[in-house]
Amino acid sequence: MGYLDPPGAPSRRFPQKPQSVASARRFVRDALEGLAPDVVDTAELLVSELVTNVVVHARTEVEVAARALNGRVSVRVSDHRPSRGLVPHACPPYAGTGQGLALVEQLASRHGSDTDEERKTVWFELWPDGPPPPPPSGWEAAVPPSSSETVTLVDVPDVLCSASQQHRHALLRELALAESAGDRLGVSPEELVAAHDMNNVISACVTAAMKKQPPDADIRSLPLPLPADATPAVVTLRRVLDMAEEAARDERLLTLPALPRGRVFHNWLFDQIIAQLADERPTAWTVVPREPGAGSSELVPWDARHVQASRVPTIAADEGNQIIAANGSAADMLGWHPDDLVGRKLTTLIPEHLRKRHLSAFSSLLLTGQTRITGRSVPLPALHRDGHLVPVRLLIQTQETADGRTVFVAQLTPRAHASVRPPRGQGSGRREPEKEPVRLPQSAPERGMTRSGTETGMSAMERLSLLADTGVALSNTLDLDEGLNRVARILTQRLADWCVVDLFTEHAQVERVCVVHRDPGALHPGDYEGGLPPVTEAARGPLARALRGAGPLLLTGPLPSARDESPLDAHYLELFAQLGVNSAVVAPLRARREVFGALTLARAGGKRPFTEADLSLVDDLVRSLALGIDNARLYQETRSIVERLQRSLLPVLPDVEHLQLAARYAASSTTAQVGGDWYDSFVVPNGDTALVIGDVSGHNLDAAIAMSQLRSMLRGIAIDRQEPPETVLRRLDMANHSLHREATATCIYGLVKGPATGPWQLVHSSAGHLPPLLTTADGDTRYLEEGAGLLLGMDPDMPRSMARHTLPAHSTVLLYTDGLIERRDESLDHAMDRLRRHTAALAHEPLDVFCDELLIGLGADSADDIALLAARPVPPS
Repeated sequence: MGYLDPPGAPSRRFPQKPQSVASARRFVRDALEGLAPDVVDTAELLVSELVTNVVVHARTEVEVAARALNGRVSVRVSDHRPSRGLVPHACPPYAGTGQGLALVEQLASRHGSDTDEERKTVWFELWPDGPPPPPPSGWEAAVPPSSSETVTLVDVPDVLCSASQQHRHALLRELALAESAGDRLGVSPEELVAAHDMNNVISACVTAAMKKQPPDADIRSLPLPLPADATPAVVTLRRVLDMAEEAARDERLLTLPALPRGRVFHNWLFDQIIAQLADERPTAWTVVPREPGAGSSELVPWDARHVQASRVPTIAADEGNQIIAANGSAADMLGWHPDDLVGRKLTTLIPEHLRKRHLSAFSSLLLTGQTRITGRSVPLPALHRDGHLVPVRLLIQTQETADGRTVFVAQLTPRAHASVRPPRGQGSGRREPEKEPVRLPQSAPERGMTRSGTETGMSAMERLSLLADTGVALSNTLDLDEGLNRVARILTQRLADWCVVDLFTEHAQVERVCVVHRDPGALHPGDYEGGLPPVTEAARGPLARALRGAGPLLLTGPLPSARDESPLDAHYLELFAQLGVNSAVVAPLRARREVFGALTLARAGGKRPFTEADLSLVDDLVRSLALGIDNARLYQETRSIVERLQRSLLPVLPDVEHLQLAARYAASSTTAQVGGDWYDSFVVPNGDTALVIGDVSGHNLDAAIAMSQLRSMLRGIAIDRQEPPETVLRRLDMANHSLHREATATCIYGLVKGPATGPWQLVHSSAGHLPPLLTTADGDTRYLEEGAGLLLGMDPDMPRSMARHTLPAHSTVLLYTDGLIERRDESLDHAMDRLRRHTAALAHEPLDVFCDELLIGLGADSADDIALLAARPVPPS
């Protein structure tokens, strides 16, 4: 049998009840009386875990035998369900489930299991003294018998799979505990049994498949031999887990609900099992649509070095709202040293007026699994160490650690900062770079090649030389396109016949930036380069998978086509046909947790096809290239002076005794982040307070220049003339007409009139701008639509009108640009109603909170600039 247990060892049977765990512990303590306390404690702990496994998973009577012989302890735990095999888990130390067999493995001197026709026995031995025991046998995960169907899970991210498996076990364990306490939470005992059994089968198959995979792989394809009739049980498991998730969201369980990516992964897992058991084809995880907050970064384990290497200000926090990593860019921007931030609460960097909201939203995320801003670009202020506010755009993404915990990674991009690399239109030709010869050593063309041109394996020195030369080719030029062409020519001389590079643009479109053949005269790059079809949900081919993070992928033979293939997949197949490809490798270009493109290397004709042995070299190549491309793009971004121009044009609001003022500006999160939105406020000589908001048409440097001119002219006219708003706007329109480049713009110019004690009035005139919104302290709202007129730049001789409105004490008048409310495929009326609801809900909030909440609630992922100016009359206390 393999264990020390002479006949007559004390044993006892226990019923299949939770109370049997405590009874078994007492039995073992009595059986081992007189031994060292630490040995007895260890035996009790391990028996507790094994008896719990029998009660929860085998669900039969349990028999425990314990005996001490010559100072060594032998314990056996048996059940009467030999068909239910062991399901070992590789769980982190803090995991709440799956620790039983792991604890036995760690603490026992020897351990193992035996199975016969009637029972299954798990045994362990403790050797506190004496010679070292023989090596342990370990556990073998039980898999279904030969009468099974293979379900293949394609592109499975290791860390997400592990975390999801732990979550399933935790939910089912709590349901079992609730049932034992009489609270079934809507789940029948039969459903719970079926769910436990099916979950154990899936976990055993996944564990067994994982052991056969390369240990350093982050994304795997797992073949699972599942019972052919498993579909009903999988449906039951899914239904039980859905009810458990609902109970967790209602805080009826201790386990927290799954985050969005976990829910999507579970649905994909169950869909794949059910579909493939019905003879449907697999669908890779990397082509499944994501919920907000899920992205390519989830495919690789969290690594603090990625944060430290990033040039974008980045901070990471754990589930306890504590900072666990920060890079130098973020620390410098906020006045800290990176080491001083680690260990502090995240609220250290959040303005006081937003801390309550942050804690509420963070708790809600953990308790309900529902996310509001994760995965979205949200404009809000961060808190500098000296107390001043730093306007940023916040992008939060979640990532899994290697042991299954969740990390929240936040990028804090300074406002008005973005890539300035313009996208190219689909199919547009590009200027071919100069065919500057790549300077290689004399023997370079022959390395890895026979004289007939057939590829052979590379030596270690040749691989290192190739990596070094491609790195130098990319770093020796400031032009990214030129650098990529140099790299491609090196790769086609030493490794492949064709080299293709596809990159995402700032608009999330895909552009083919480089197509190079070994023979420079064999093709015209303009025929192949340019914009590609979008990566839609229907795109599931090799390129789409690589752009979502899968790979390197080895492609041999003709690529399969499908009737429902997407335009992107069809375009890729067409490229292979035109290039005469017989094999290829496509790999994602990933740096700092994000996939931003793909590299395709292809061989044509009768050349030796790529094999699995080439994948490691390609993986090393794309890692090096990705960092070089990312650095080149970051350099191009820093060349833009637009951010400083935009910042310099934002005014300082005046300090008015009876009038609270607040303003916010947020550049577009999706465009080049330079536009013509502006606000202004100043006190005219007679004591009135001027309120100005405007929007020059266009999103380029010309728009910013025109905005600067109009703002300066308006302020000069208003202060010099002190005339009614409609007259000031008419004079501004005439001055605009005299400019070399007359601008088309909307604008509101208003004056807040009244003594410090009130009453107050807003006198304003509008040049085609959206109407001001007045919100009273009681939450009543109305748009001030009177005083409207033509846009600036249309007809300077057209008469303009003026409107006058009373401003109640503690009311808020809001001036804003269209980026705050307008959304594609939505009517303006609906957008304006949404703004009214938001301001009514914020009527009692301080003015800074009022403005920040509007940006957070309405400005996330805005495709346009946003400017807003709020004024609130407050009588002396």
